Formats: sequence, C-alpha cells, structure tokens
Amino acid sequence: MDSLSSFLDGTPLEPAAELLQAGGPVVAILIGLSVFAMTIIFVKLLQFWRLGAGRHRHVHRAISLWLAGDQAQAYEMLRYRKSAISHTVAHAMRGLKNLHARNGHVREDVERVAVEQIKKLKSGLRGLEAVVQIAPLLGLFGTVIGMIGAFQALQSAGSQADPAVLAGGIWVALLTTAVGLAVAIPVSFILYWFESIIEHERLTMESALTSLFTGRITEHEPEAASADNITGIRPIANAG
Repeated sequence: MDSLSSFLDGTPLEPAAELLQAGGPVVAILIGLSVFAMTIIFVKLLQFWRLGAGRHRHVHRAISLWLAGDQAQAYEMLRYRKSAISHTVAHAMRGLKNLHARNGHVREDVERVAVEQIKKLKSGLRGLEAVVQIAPLLGLFGTVIGMIGAFQALQSAGSQADPAVLAGGIWVALLTTAVGLAVAIPVSFILYWFESIIEHERLTMESALTSLFTGRITEHEPEAASADNITGIRPIANAG
C-alpha cells in the first residue's frame, strides 16, 4: 500500500527498493534477468566492435588486389585482421595458393571456417532469447500469484472487505507483468538488431568467398566468338 500511495501521490519511487518491496521475489528474479541480459549485450557490443562488424572496405580491397594478380599484398592485408570475414577470406587465399590442394577441398575447409566464425558471432544470443521468452512468463506468474493472494484476502474479510485493499493487491499483482514486459521488450529489439548484424556479416562473407573462387567471371565481357563457333559448323575443306 505504501508503494501504491506514493505512486498515486506522484512521489518519486526509488526503483530497486520499491520494486522489490512491492513485487517480491518475482521482481527480484526479473531484475536479475535484466542484469544478465545487459551483461550479454555489453559483451556482444564489445565483441562486434573488436571484430569490426560492418567494416568491410579492407576485405573488398584485398579481393580486388587478388583478382588483379597481386595475391601477396591481398593476403597480407587480411592475414592479421581479427574480423570474421577477414579471417575466413584469408583461409581461402591460403588454400588457393596451395598448389597441392584441390579446389573442392579448399571450398569445404573454408566452409568449415566460415561456420565456426558465424557460430562465434552468434554466441550469447541464446541467453537473450531465453530472457525474452522467460521474462513475460515470470511476470504473468507473479501476477497470478498476486491475484490469488488478493482474492484470498477479500474472501477472508467477508462483508468487511475494503475495496482499497483489493485495489492495492491487484496493483501490486499487475506490477510483475509490467516489469516482465519492461525487461523483455527492449531486449527483444536488441536481439533482432544483433541478428541483423550477424546476417549481414554472413551475406558479406558469402559474397566475398564467391568472388574469390569464381573471379567474378560474370562481370567481364566474353571474348567475341567467330561465326563458326556460334553455329557450331565446321568449314568444308576445298576439294582438289
């Protein structure tokens, strides 16, 4: 009731203390989930920054040098880079420079490296998914428990029931749902943002590797073919 009174009077609430006092253990768990989610978000932001997510200019430059014939400089540009795309493309360049390696084997091994790099980028996202799914359910669970307690108090009071007591109990019960949604909604937006970054990295990696293996052959005009090559008819030798 103290939390309800201060809320109705417009008195500023001390976030952690008031939520814990009003919501009980369910709100405490939700606050713990929010701290857990924020930790993962901070770690992922640091990881994306260290790996240069979204910064691919050097990769495109290296591939252009490779296709132009300057393979040594192209490889050196990516050799010590930490980004997922640079690491994968550097593996592909090493494989293509190996004269004893078959092209098919190089492709398979590069695919292995690419999968490992994408898996590294996705690490931690399952934790955010769990928070997005569990937080609203925990909030609803707290609301149900609170409503049960409010109606039990109403039944015990009988004809002497005070509507204000019932309203206060319902307000406290609904608080857990509000906290659960307040945790889940922003985390879900951040999760979608992280997934879009990883998908962009995957598509860029796929495009870079395809350019490396195919030499962007479709971007070059084919050599002019003779009429004989077009028709497929061989000229008849002169008799005599």
